[in-house]
Amino acid sequence: MEEPRLLHDVTDSVATVVIRHPAKRNAMTAAMWRALPPLLEALAADPGVRALVLTGADGTFCAGADISTLTGSPEEAQRLAVRAEEALAAFPKPTLAAVHGHCVGGGTQLAAACDLRFAEEGALFGVTPARLGIVYPASATRRLVSLVGPATAKYLLFSGELIDAERALRTGLVDEVLPAGQLGKRVSEFTATLTARSLLTQAAAKEFANGRPGREEHWAAQARGSGEAAEGVAAFLQRRAPRFTWTPPASA
Repeated sequence: MEEPRLLHDVTDSVATVVIRHPAKRNAMTAAMWRALPPLLEALAADPGVRALVLTGADGTFCAGADISTLTGSPEEAQRLAVRAEEALAAFPKPTLAAVHGHCVGGGTQLAAACDLRFAEEGALFGVTPARLGIVYPASATRRLVSLVGPATAKYLLFSGELIDAERALRTGLVDEVLPAGQLGKRVSEFTATLTARSLLTQAAAKEFANGRPGREEHWAAQARGSGEAAEGVAAFLQRRAPRFTWTPPASA
C-alpha cells in the first residue's frame, strides 16, 4: 500500500502541493499535518515560486484527518491541524485550492486557509466536528465566518452536513465552479494570470486583506524601491506585457 504523503513540484513559477492518501480519500495523517508547514516554508523562500496550488490526488481533495494516526490527545491533534492551517494562511504569495470530490473536515480547514478556492462540479464540502464532539478551533471558525458569514458558518458547524459546489459558490466558500474535466485547465490559466501580475501588489493586498496591522509604511517603502509601478506604466504605454521582478525580501 502506498505511503500517505504530500507531493509537490514547481512548474512555470507555480508550486503545486498534492495531498495523497488513496486508502482514506486523502485524509491527512499526523505525519502529513507535520510535514506541511516546513514544506510551505521552503516553497515560500523559493524566489522561483510566485503562486501555490493545493489539491488532492485521484479525484478527491481531502476527507479530513486520518483519526487512526492521531495517537495523542485530541488537543494535540488539533494543534497539528491548526499549525498547518496557519502556515498555509501565512504563505506570502497567492494560494489557490483546486477542489474535486470530497473536501471535508480538515480538508475544508485547509481550503479555507487558501486565498482562493476553485471547485469542480460534484465537489462536496463539510465542516464536521459536531459529528465527533470536537470543538472547532477558534482561528478556523473565524476564517470560515469571514468567508461565508455567521449564518452559513453556524449551519455548517452545527449540523456537520455536506453541501454541494453550487451552494458553496452561493455562500462564498468557493470562488468558481467548473464543469467536470475543466478544473485543471482553468487553474492553469488562472495561475498563469497570477504569475504575470505584480507580486508586490499581491503580497501587500494579501496582508491588508488578512488584517495584519502596522504594515503600511513597510509596503510603501517596498513600492518606492521596487520599480514595479514604473514598469507597469511603461508596459501600458508601450502596449506590451509588463515584466515585474519584485520578490519578497528575506526579512518580510
